[in-house]
Amino acid sequence: MKQPRHGWFLVAMLAIGCGSSGTPYNPVIDPANFVAGVTNPYYPLVPGTVYNYSVQKQGVAQDVTITVTSDTKVILGVTCIVVHDLVTEGGQVAEDTWDWYAQDKDGNVWYFGEDTKKYVNGQVDTEGSWEAGVGGAKPGMIMLGNPQVGDTYRQEYLAGSAEDQAEILGLNESITVAAGTYQNCVKTKDWTVLDPGVFENKYFCPDVGQVLADMVQGGSERQELVSITAP
Repeated sequence: MKQPRHGWFLVAMLAIGCGSSGTPYNPVIDPANFVAGVTNPYYPLVPGTVYNYSVQKQGVAQDVTITVTSDTKVILGVTCIVVHDLVTEGGQVAEDTWDWYAQDKDGNVWYFGEDTKKYVNGQVDTEGSWEAGVGGAKPGMIMLGNPQVGDTYRQEYLAGSAEDQAEILGLNESITVAAGTYQNCVKTKDWTVLDPGVFENKYFCPDVGQVLADMVQGGSERQELVSITAP
C-alpha cells in the first residue's frame, strides 16, 4: 500500500482494510473541508452539462442521459451537487437515478449516495438506493484529487447493497469512443464484492469525465460517450 499523501487519502485507503484486515471503514466527514462545486478535471460537474452515452448490455441496446443539475442536497452537513441519470431502452425508461456528489479541498470527489428506481415488468425496484448517514451508509470517493497508479479506494458503502471499489491502473491512457479521441486519461479497475468475478475498466479524461466503461470479465457491457452538451 502506498504511503498516504494527505488525510483525506488515508480515509479512502482505509476502505480496503474492511473485509480483509478487518479495519473498519469510517470516513470522517467535516463540512468545513468541502468546497462549492466539483472541479476535479477527471470528474467535472458543471451545472447544465448533459452527457449522452450508448450502452450495449448483454446484447441489449440502451441510451443513458446524465444531466448535471443546478440543484443541491445537504448530506452530513455537506452541500452536494445533484446529478440526474436516466436510462432508456426501446424508448421506455428502464432506470431513473438521482446521484449526490461533493468535492473536498484536496480535489477528491465524494459520492454521498443515490436515489434509484429500476422499472422491470411494470414493477419499481429501489434496491441500490442509499444515502450517507442513513442506515449505516457511508460516502466514498468517485475520483481522487491526485490519482496515482496502485491507489485503491471505496466509491460507496452500505453493507450488502452498495460496495463498489476501484483501483487506478493508468494515468496516460488514450481512448477513442463515439464522441472522439481523448488523451492523458485515468484508467480504473472497478468491482464489487456483491458480484464477485465481475470487473470493469473505466476511463476518465481531462475536462470531460467518464468516457468509457467496459466490462472485461464476468459479462458483456459497454457504455461509451456519444456526445456532450455544454451549458
